[in-house]
This record gives sequence, structure tokens and C-alpha cells, in this order.
Amino acid sequence: MAKFQPMKKILWSFWEIIETAVIAIVVVILIRTYLVQPFLVYGSSMSPNFESGDYLLVNELTYRFRPPERGEVIVFKSPTNPSTYFIKRIIGLPKEKIVIENGNVYVYQNDFDKGTLLHEPYLLGQKTNGHYEIVLKPNQYFVLGDNRGASFDSRSWGPLDSSNIVGWAMIRLWPLNKVAAFSLPHY
Repeated sequence: MAKFQPMKKILWSFWEIIETAVIAIVVVILIRTYLVQPFLVYGSSMSPNFESGDYLLVNELTYRFRPPERGEVIVFKSPTNPSTYFIKRIIGLPKEKIVIENGNVYVYQNDFDKGTLLHEPYLLGQKTNGHYEIVLKPNQYFVLGDNRGASFDSRSWGPLDSSNIVGWAMIRLWPLNKVAAFSLPHY
């Protein structure tokens, strides 16, 4: 009977390795599905704040407890092709009126509001070209890229439905010299 003891130890060790691996896989799947997801920036629509090749962590949990806020950078499914993901900045919130004119963005809270000119320091002097006016519905957001001249955004395909939002881009992990957590701009 002493001969079988080492075999039991080997099988028991093998079982512990499998059990640990299964638990690790389940934890990773749960974290990626419900908490955070990696995202690789591709393109120049958010330049210079986010460059092609930046590796971000996207918080998928926060918006389950509160709605998105103006100025947050979000990752979402494209309204025109749900298999494609975009990264843009929230400019307009549900039920607001957004007006773009003379290179500026104005936000109106209601019909009696005189409108607020958005001061957007992250644009580094860029202007928002064109003329655009829209009133958002209760579950819609108006999103723009930080590189306004090279961004395919709400000016092109209209408002973003809240159901398309994946999460909030909170942390840049790559490149290492630009690792940062993002804060909201002050409007």
C-alpha cells in the first residue's frame, strides 16, 4: 500500500493545479465582463490626448450606478457598425440642446437657458468646425473626438444611444512614460 501513496500525492497536486487554473480563469472572465476591459486606441480622432497605440483600462462598472458625465472619455460600440468600438469625449447629456457655431460648442439645459459656451482646454486651441444643432432624447449623448478636424463622431452619425456605451476610459497603461489616471475637465 505504500507504493500508491506517491501516486495519490501526484494526483492531488495535479488536481490542485487544475482547480487553481479554473478559479483564475473564472475570476479573469468576471473582471473583464463586469469590471474593467483593456482597450487599444487606434487612429488620431482623440489626439493629442490619446494617441494610436495607447493601451487603456475601461471601467465597465461605474455606469451601472450613475450616468455618464460631461467631459468623460468613453468607449462605445459604433452606432453604424456594432462590431467596431470608438473612443470619444461626452459633450452633450440627455435632454440637452447642443449647438456648434463659429468654432464653438454651446450647451442649453432647457428652452429658457441662454446657453453655456464650453471651455475645452483639452482641445489645445482647436476649433469645432461646421454648424450643427440637435436636441438630445432622454437616453442620448453627444460625443466628439478631441481632434475635431479628424474625428468621425456625433456630427457625422448623430447622437449616441446609452445602450452602446461600454465604459469610461479611466487609466492609460501604455506607453509607460504616459501612464495616468484621467480626471474630468472643469467646464
